[in-house]
Amino acid sequence: MSLVMSTRPGLTERQARVAVGVLFFTNGALFANLLPRFPQIKDELGMGNAAYGLAVATFPSGAIVAGLAAGVLIRRFGSARVAVTGTILTGAWILAAGLSSSVWAFAGALFLAGAMDAITDVAQNEHGLRVQRRYGRSIINSFHAIWSIGAVTGGAMAAGAIALGLSRGPHLGISAAVFAVAALAAARFCLPGQETDPAVDPEGDVPGDAPGDVPGTRRKEAPGRGPRTLFVLGALVLIATSGALVEDAGSSWAAVYLSDSLAASVALAASGYIALVGAQFIGRLIGDRLVDRFGQRAVARVGGLVAAAGMGLALAVPTVPGTILGFAAAGFGVATLVPAAMHEADELPGLRPGSGLTIVSWLMRLGFLCSPPVVGLIADATSLRVGLLVVPFAGLLVVLLAGVLRKRLR
Repeated sequence: MSLVMSTRPGLTERQARVAVGVLFFTNGALFANLLPRFPQIKDELGMGNAAYGLAVATFPSGAIVAGLAAGVLIRRFGSARVAVTGTILTGAWILAAGLSSSVWAFAGALFLAGAMDAITDVAQNEHGLRVQRRYGRSIINSFHAIWSIGAVTGGAMAAGAIALGLSRGPHLGISAAVFAVAALAAARFCLPGQETDPAVDPEGDVPGDAPGDVPGTRRKEAPGRGPRTLFVLGALVLIATSGALVEDAGSSWAAVYLSDSLAASVALAASGYIALVGAQFIGRLIGDRLVDRFGQRAVARVGGLVAAAGMGLALAVPTVPGTILGFAAAGFGVATLVPAAMHEADELPGLRPGSGLTIVSWLMRLGFLCSPPVVGLIADATSLRVGLLVVPFAGLLVVLLAGVLRKRLR
């Protein structure tokens, strides 16, 4: 196997890393500024629960409809331009959603915001992986950790605006303007040029030889590798979807399970999701070091086991403290899965730049959209405790499929 860089990254690479971090931060913060405003919008527009649920579902629906266009746009305009433009348009449509005077306008604005968010997400990950190749070591998990910080910051901004009595227009207008300026400033320091063919990379990346090569290499297509590529791509989709499913279980069901099934107080019930997100953030902070030392494959397998064992034990012996710890174990276990799947998909031989990443991101979002109804149907037929078994099953699925990820780097 071949190392891409044996020296420390230069000023260009360090500046590009900061720039990509800014893009991830803004992407996390923009939509989080709108979420706390949803109850107000629901009341003002007179939406019932069913209408509200359908309206909010337009955001992931827009992401699914537009997601596959990301690869084409990236190849045409470059990942940096697409990410920055997408950030600006996402902020604009979120502002439009906040100012909507009808349910249809609200749903339409959310649909377009979701479409722009999906394209931005793929583009910023693509550019982050370009920077990672220049670094010659894993840094993609740190970007996803920064996204989490952005989401927390956006939620705090919204809470502060509500506490100060700031109406939605000025609040979301300031948010859109601030993060648009931040994205435009970051654009100056992104890597120049556009994405290249995986087999011929003029940035100096050295094609590797096998799935065990280091992050930062690209592999040439070998004869007869087409079916293998499709199999690996399918496995990567399942790995990414498993990570997304666990995240959704925490956001959609943790508080409900703790309060309804385990009789926890409202304040304590919120701890389940907080524990999952907090542990996931820690896992992403240290994820790059773990990947560099042990490889994507080992980290994913151990993470899958941690998620399966932690949540499985919590469901087998249901207690409030044990369940909170179970959600924390699940969050920590899946912390690196989505970045790992995106990285491997971007390196697949025989695919045009951005195609593998686009496909994995798109199908992952489709799984994200479908998982809440699936858990709900299982819960209605049996119990929510049984429905949440999807979390340990997702962890075990990752253990089985982790063989498509890279081995140790050295």
